[in-house]
Amino acid sequence: MRWLRNEAAPSRRCDRNTVNTEKYGDHDEPEFRRRRHHRPCHQPGREYAPRQCRRQRVINGTTDVNQLVPFKHKWAWEKYLSQCANHWMPQEVNMQRDIEQWKTGQLTEDEMRIVKRNLGFFTTADSLAANNIVLGTYRQITSPECRQFLLRQAFDEAIHTHAYQYIVESPGLDEGEVFNAYQEIKSIRDKDEFLIPFIDVLTDPAFKTGTLENDQKLLRSLIVFACIMEGLFFYVGFVQILALGRQNKMTGAAEQYQYILRDESMHCNFGIDLINTIKLENPELWTDAFKEEIVGLFKKGVELEYAYAEDTMPRGVLGLNASMFKEYLRFIANRRMQQIGLDPLFPGVTNPFPWMSEMIDLKKEKNFFETRVTEYQTGGALSWD
Repeated sequence: MRWLRNEAAPSRRCDRNTVNTEKYGDHDEPEFRRRRHHRPCHQPGREYAPRQCRRQRVINGTTDVNQLVPFKHKWAWEKYLSQCANHWMPQEVNMQRDIEQWKTGQLTEDEMRIVKRNLGFFTTADSLAANNIVLGTYRQITSPECRQFLLRQAFDEAIHTHAYQYIVESPGLDEGEVFNAYQEIKSIRDKDEFLIPFIDVLTDPAFKTGTLENDQKLLRSLIVFACIMEGLFFYVGFVQILALGRQNKMTGAAEQYQYILRDESMHCNFGIDLINTIKLENPELWTDAFKEEIVGLFKKGVELEYAYAEDTMPRGVLGLNASMFKEYLRFIANRRMQQIGLDPLFPGVTNPFPWMSEMIDLKKEKNFFETRVTEYQTGGALSWD
């Protein structure tokens, strides 16, 4: 496949004479020194080409995607390291209080509806995100540093799907109701159906970048997933579950949503940097017609997420109501649009939930020391009869 070929300048050989034999004797120079000095070294039957860092590109690059250093897009590597430092696992969170509250009727019908609708959307959404990365986006990206982050992001999506399953399993929710919600609940199905065409484009085995049309298709899909899916579609659910946690309800689920929010914020920021780097390297893609199309997608995204907010909370609950989310979604959409160089669509809106910013900045150790148990056992295996 072309993205695995090394199409850099013709390689040059270096023989044993280039090695510091005084220092290394009769042995070849150690691999780490060859890589550090970017010195190609001959091995029988194989040639090595020096990395042409200046030719590395996020898409349509001609350098070897298997050679990570020297870095061209170091910002992607730094984000990868930051995300690795954020690593967590669902079983590290104690679900005991959630089990008790769910099984003893401490949640209202409206609160339980919010929990089930949220899980119904997120269980499918993170699977869609993972499929988009693994089966589509990854093979079109030719920057090794960006590919490294995408691998970590795919693993994060698996952890998130695991977390939702853990939240469903612990208090004994109806798994069929939750996992089939994307087929049965219109507000969830509409969001998924909006996203799926942008996945299908990239997962088509025949799709490859290299033309204006296809490069714009890739860029369009990246914008939809980074800015609209991860950057907009998740936020009604985040606010609702974290608002429950702020009232000491479903605190185990809320803690996991905090970590997921932090992960998704990093994914969104990475995606925005990826989009802006592609724009910088390929300015011909950012046409007026293309920008107008993206604005239309943002409008549709806000409409779909607001319809989801109305469905999940038809009445006021937790000090929230659906109309508050209209302001919030417009605020977020403005921010995402400005981050990729578009004018805000909804002037004058403000953030009705400033406390959400604090949730993104959580310190993992604080919550873990408060809730971690010494011997893990899934809540679904506990008996409350």
